[in-house]
Amino acid sequence: MNCEYFGICGSCVDNNYQQQINKKISKIKNRFEGFYKDKFDIFTSSEKNYRFRIEFRIFKDANGNLNYAMFDKNKKLFPIKSCELPFKPIADLMEELIVELNSNFELKNKLFAIEFLSTLTQQILVTLIYHRKIDENFDEVARKLENKFGIFIIGRSRKNKRVISKSTLENSFKVLNREFKFIYEENSFSQPNQFMNIKMLEWSLNQVEKIPHQNQIDLLELYCGIGNFTIPLATKFKKVFATEISKNSIKLLEKNCELNNIENVEFARLSSEEFVQAFDEVRDFFRLKNINLKTYNFQIVFVDPPRAGLDEKTIKLVQRFKYIIYISCNPETLARDLEVLTKTHHVKRFAIFDQFPYTKHIETGVILWKFN
Repeated sequence: MNCEYFGICGSCVDNNYQQQINKKISKIKNRFEGFYKDKFDIFTSSEKNYRFRIEFRIFKDANGNLNYAMFDKNKKLFPIKSCELPFKPIADLMEELIVELNSNFELKNKLFAIEFLSTLTQQILVTLIYHRKIDENFDEVARKLENKFGIFIIGRSRKNKRVISKSTLENSFKVLNREFKFIYEENSFSQPNQFMNIKMLEWSLNQVEKIPHQNQIDLLELYCGIGNFTIPLATKFKKVFATEISKNSIKLLEKNCELNNIENVEFARLSSEEFVQAFDEVRDFFRLKNINLKTYNFQIVFVDPPRAGLDEKTIKLVQRFKYIIYISCNPETLARDLEVLTKTHHVKRFAIFDQFPYTKHIETGVILWKFN
């Protein structure tokens, strides 16, 4: 990728892809050499147009024209003409969209930021965020913009959300030759790099297939989100129980299960700590009134926690399972958690996923088997 803003933009730190991925691989191997000494599974990314979810701030120049903007290394906004990170349909839209925004006062007035969300099926949702109240006048011009570009638009301002047509997108992709369909919501989490997401899913399913009699046991998943991992994994197990704290994500999980004809998944809106209380019968939850956890033959747990990693109670919970799959967005908290987990389990396989090229961020995946 040859970006004119390298060295200025605070988002990307290295403009040589092979050089930056080699640094990441070396860093991970050195950091985890005490836990794993076998071959790492390494998944590299597309070098550009890999982001399906991206936000830009807005910069107004001396002539009053709006420009997309990024933060420099000193966290100061500066204008950009283009960006090579967004998925190609988003990148193609950006140039024409900013022209339209500049030509209409209702769209332009006090516009603060723009968020883009796309799918592999090339549907695009654009969220325009304002530092002023927006009303029916916004709806009218935004609807014309939707029709012109074949996109969906949401307007946001403080305590105000205006959905012009809809706030969801439909996505579909194949994982190990099986097609899966998902509904994404504007304010729910989805994997920013969908190309890498497929590789993460395929790696996880390949690891699961190595577990003896995996189709006769049950899976527990914590932090399930909208079902990105839940639904493909459900095809490999007898039953799945999934938990998530977000109400909106749980609603989308239910819809996504129906969309994929997945009938062996039960779920509840629980934090990981609340699940521990329910699993140990320390506390009853109304949210589990129709679910009997005792009917599950849990032998494997799947966790994809936030950057903070696993809390102390959750670590103790997952240690009870024979198999653990841990997807991590923070190598440091993963290393901290492995200090505990490797007292009862050994790391069977370790993967490196370059989810965010040209940045310092790296995602990893480990599968652990309990000592005999």
